Amino acid sequence: MRAFAAHARAVPDYRLSDTAMSQVVIAALYQFRAVENPAVLQEELRAFCREQGILGTLIVAGEGINGTVSGSREGISRLHELLLAKGFTRMEYKESFADEHPFRKLKIKLKQEIVTLGVPVNPREHVGTYLSPQEWHDLIQQPDVLVIDTRNDYEVMTGTFKGAIDPKTRTFGEFPEYVAKELADAKDKKIAMFCTGGIRCEKSTSYLLQEGFREVYHLKGGILNYLKEIPDEQSLWEGECFVFDGRVGVEHGVNPGHTRMCFGCGHPLLEEDLHSPHFEDGVACAWCHDKTTDEQKARFRMRQRQHELARQRGDKPQA
Repeated sequence: MRAFAAHARAVPDYRLSDTAMSQVVIAALYQFRAVENPAVLQEELRAFCREQGILGTLIVAGEGINGTVSGSREGISRLHELLLAKGFTRMEYKESFADEHPFRKLKIKLKQEIVTLGVPVNPREHVGTYLSPQEWHDLIQQPDVLVIDTRNDYEVMTGTFKGAIDPKTRTFGEFPEYVAKELADAKDKKIAMFCTGGIRCEKSTSYLLQEGFREVYHLKGGILNYLKEIPDEQSLWEGECFVFDGRVGVEHGVNPGHTRMCFGCGHPLLEEDLHSPHFEDGVACAWCHDKTTDEQKARFRMRQRQHELARQRGDKPQA
């Protein structure tokens, strides 16, 4: 199986998205690259995004950048060009569109890792074999391949690939423990791993290679790339892909889905969850109703009311 070629530096032709000029542009991006002074980059990105009216979250660390943001066509294009100029020329970068901002705020975070595994790995030096969506589609149908979902348990709830293994991890930091307990005897097997946009698999494949696994593959660009490239009628994906923004879930074509989220705890909600006696929109659900105090619930109700009033007035989110 051939390795998938890395991006060459090129400023994209944004005219390809002219049909969506009136929509909000959502950009998901990351790159593992040494950053000499993350705090300086954090402040520069914060100022730039505020100026451009961009919302969402970017994480900056010494190992690179990661995040998903939304804004106008012009604002997102300028941010992309700024990052290219800063040396992030091999970003995994994907765009999708929505009728309104899926984020309420702007957050530029400074962290030790752009995605937290908790053990030292270096994806810049060695990672598994990248597979295009079509190559991935072909590989995971082979009977001798272990297909592993590296996402958190609540993400898997909304959808996953047919036949994929769910490690039932609550956080990505639990993945090394899962490997030690469940994959110790699988070092000679073909391992194929996937996540939402590809970043967690950069680290998880690097970790497996570090631990002595021999044949490790991952889906380049993650589930989002697969849903964009593989037609619905051919797809091996079942359900929706959970995303960490107001869309909650996306379907084929990376179009907004129908999954809802509890804004009290952030847990995705299935149809039966919406009919639970513990569900109160924006306040609590069956997963968290007994984990928050009456005082917290009162604050959540006030917050929900403020959001509803803002929507009725047509207020725009503030960066």
